[in-house]
Amino acid sequence: MDVATQKLRNFVVVAEELNISRAAARLFVTQQALSKQLRDLEDAIGVRLVERTTRSMALTPAGEVFLASVREALAALDAGVAAALSASRGVSGTVRLGFVMGGALELTAPILAEFSALCPDVQLELRETGFDDPSAGLADGSSDVAFVRLPLSVPDLDAIPLFVEPLVVALPARHPLADRAALTAADIVDEPLAVGRTADSVWRRYWTLDDRRGGRPPKTVRTTTSHTEELQVIAAGLACAITVTGAARYTPHPGVRYVPLTGVPGSALAVAWRRGHRTPGVERFVTAARRVRDREPALVATIETPLPALPTP
Repeated sequence: MDVATQKLRNFVVVAEELNISRAAARLFVTQQALSKQLRDLEDAIGVRLVERTTRSMALTPAGEVFLASVREALAALDAGVAAALSASRGVSGTVRLGFVMGGALELTAPILAEFSALCPDVQLELRETGFDDPSAGLADGSSDVAFVRLPLSVPDLDAIPLFVEPLVVALPARHPLADRAALTAADIVDEPLAVGRTADSVWRRYWTLDDRRGGRPPKTVRTTTSHTEELQVIAAGLACAITVTGAARYTPHPGVRYVPLTGVPGSALAVAWRRGHRTPGVERFVTAARRVRDREPALVATIETPLPALPTP
């Protein structure tokens, strides 16, 4: 049986969307053509992959099993193609990867593994930066590619978002707002805030909610150089901080309470590089990051899930 690779890729998109219209839009094909490809694929395999009604679509048990196998097969095929290209173009040397706290969270390990499979002859150097450099080495050229949180004021920066993470407020455990199920920007704009000690004014404005203050500056700002230092400031009752849900998962602290922040756009984590410096090694890393993001919707969904309301102390 010879099934075209494109039909398999299109099936994956249909399985992710479970909606022919949305899948066709993603693939830039007509709904009729996509429906025919799906029927052709089912005929070639000899089983029904998708149950369709006038109102909904759902994968059959056979479709669920087939989807997992297709993703694995396509990943192996893509890795083989990339490895062949890498060998033919002589991609080697070192790629310097910078990252801010947490990197790409649950996507980090699979991205690094994917890159190693794509470029086995390339040495990947990892470097974490503190709050003083939210560009993770891109601003001063000490990194070739980086996991960063947007927005940044770095000029000539190209970036591909990997996920958007909901925000939370990190509060002292005994703070009057710490037992709230959720908070809004209006609830905390007058609270003392901890923020990274950086010269990047765009990044700083985002994490101090400056666009939500109606032109009023924060009353009190305490600058910190790392997340660990930030936690100590918060636990001591000296300030609150705007951060991401990943902080609640990865850095729980007995003196800190994380409360969901609603009504404010989440933090976009991106793989980024300097325009004009997309070397073959950087190109392969960006390819690996994008491929893992598209292949791991469950991990992305975990990262993008808002923090549930916590029980009151």
